[in-house]
Amino acid sequence: MHASSAISSTSDAPKTGLAAGFAALGLLPELCRAVAEQGYTEPTPIQARAIPVVLEGRDLLAAAQTGTGKTAGFTLPLLQRLRAIPADGNRPARTAVRALILVPTRELAAQVQDSVKTYGKYVRATSTTVYGGVGFQPQVTALRRGVEILVATPGRLLDHIQQRTVDLSKVEILVLDEADRMLDMGFIHDIRRVVALLPKKRQSLLFSATFSEEIRTLSAQFLNDPATVEVARRNAPIELVTQVVHPVDKDRKRELLTHLVSSGDWRQVLVFCKTKHGANRLAELLERDGIEADAIHGNKSQPQRMRALKRFKDNELRVLVATDIAARGIDIDALPHVVNFDLPNVSEDYVHRIGRTGRAGSEGDAVSLVCAEDRPLLSAIERLIGKRVEQKVIPGFEPKHSFKPAEEQRAGRGNRQGKPPGNSRGDSRGARPPARGNGGDHRSSQNGQHARPGTAPRKSPRGAAAGFESNERPRGAAGFESNGKPRGAAAPQNGRRPQPNQGQRVQPQPSSWEAERKAQVEHFRRMAREENEGTGGGALLSQRKPS
Repeated sequence: MHASSAISSTSDAPKTGLAAGFAALGLLPELCRAVAEQGYTEPTPIQARAIPVVLEGRDLLAAAQTGTGKTAGFTLPLLQRLRAIPADGNRPARTAVRALILVPTRELAAQVQDSVKTYGKYVRATSTTVYGGVGFQPQVTALRRGVEILVATPGRLLDHIQQRTVDLSKVEILVLDEADRMLDMGFIHDIRRVVALLPKKRQSLLFSATFSEEIRTLSAQFLNDPATVEVARRNAPIELVTQVVHPVDKDRKRELLTHLVSSGDWRQVLVFCKTKHGANRLAELLERDGIEADAIHGNKSQPQRMRALKRFKDNELRVLVATDIAARGIDIDALPHVVNFDLPNVSEDYVHRIGRTGRAGSEGDAVSLVCAEDRPLLSAIERLIGKRVEQKVIPGFEPKHSFKPAEEQRAGRGNRQGKPPGNSRGDSRGARPPARGNGGDHRSSQNGQHARPGTAPRKSPRGAAAGFESNERPRGAAGFESNGKPRGAAAPQNGRRPQPNQGQRVQPQPSSWEAERKAQVEHFRRMAREENEGTGGGALLSQRKPS
C-alpha cells in the first residue's frame, strides 16, 4: 500500500527529484525526495496550512474532509522535527518512544505506519504499530528493540502499559488521529489514562474528519494554545462524490445490489453493513450470485482482514463488505463505488463511509439502498450534510411501501404513536377518563358500559395481555397507580377534575428512553472497541487468566 494520505499529483509528475511545492513549506530535501518518488508535486490545502504550524512546534487542532491528506499533514513535519537533533546532544536514546500516534482502528494504524515508512525512507526513524487482534509477544520484541515513532490503538497500548513493555516518559509529540472516531467508540477514558503518563512539556496535534463541540472540548483538555486549521465545512461530504438514494423494499436490497454491480459492470465496490453477521451473510449471497465478494469485520483475524483487503486492492474481489469499524481504515486509490447497504445509526458515519471514494481529486459514487424503515436515518443524514440526496427508483425494484420524506410522514400522522388519545400536550396526565356512573367506576366500552347501539358488550378475556388487568388498565404503568389514576394527583372534587392551580401538581415521571438510549450507545461503543481490538486487546492482561 502506498502512502495513505491524499496529495495533489499529476500524471506526468517526476518520480525523482524534489517536490517544489513541499520544499516551499520548509520540509527537508530527504522528505521532499520521498514525496516526489510517490508522484506527488503539490500539497493539499490541509497540508499547506498544517505543516508549517507543526514545524514551528505549536500545538494544532485541524479538521478536514476524509481523504484530503491529513495523515501526510502530520507525518511529514513529525519526521522532520524528530530529525532535528538538539545541539547539546541531549537527544533521547533511539530506544525511547519520541512520538506517539493514537488511532481508533487496526486498519488506520497500519495505514499510518505505511505513511511513516514511505515518507521516512531517507531519514533514520524507527517505528512500529501495536494493536489488537494479533500476537502480543512480537509487539513486545519490537518495542524492546527500540522505536522512536509508535502508532497504537488505545486498548492494546494500555495492555503494554500494564505489562510495562513500553516507556512513554520521553514522548515529545502526541498525535490524536481521527479523534472524533475515538470519541464515538468510547475511547475517551483510555486516552486520558495514556495522556496522563506523557510528559507535560510536549507538542500535541489533534486531527479529525469532523469538528464537533466534543472535539473542541477535547482539544481544550489536551492542547496548549493550539493553532486551528479548518479547510472544509463541518461534516461536509467531498464534493467530487456523487450521492444517490435508491428506494427499495428491505427484502430486495441484496437483489438490487447484485443488479447494480452486474448491469453496471462495477469493479471495486465497498459495501457497508451494520453487523458482522450481516456482512458475512451478504458476502455469501453475492458469491452465490456469481460476484466475487468477501467480508472484513472484527470477528476476522487481522491476517484474514489484510488478505481480503489485498485481494480487493488487486481487483481479485469485486465487492468487499465491511462494518463501520473499517470506515476509517480503508484507503484505496481511486475507489469508484461505495454502497450503504444499511444506513448508519450515527449520521456522521455516513460522511466517513462515502469519504472512502472521491479521494486525491478523483471522482466517486456513493449509493444508498434505503427501505421504508430507513427514512428517519436518511432524514438525519440530510440534516447533517445540509441537503437532500437525490432519489432514483430503479425500474423493476419499485418499493411497495410509500417512501415519502419523514417530514411529510410526520405532518399527516396526527398524534404521536403511543400517546393517549385526546392528549396532544405531552403531559403525564393521560386521557380524560370516561363519564362516571354510580360509584364513580371507570369501565371501558369493552366492559359493556358504553358500547355502541346494536353491538353486544365485549368481555375482556382474563389475563388478555401481559401487564394488564382484565379491565384493560395498565398494571402499575409508569406514572399511574393500579387503579388507573395518575400518581400524586389530587382526589376529584365534586366529581370534577381539579383545576391546574388546585390540588397537588402531577409530577411527570422520568421516561425510560433516555436511559435506554444511553445503554444502547454504550453497547455500540463496547462492540466497536471489541471489534477493533479483537481477541488480542481491550481487557488488561493482568485481568486475564493464564492459559
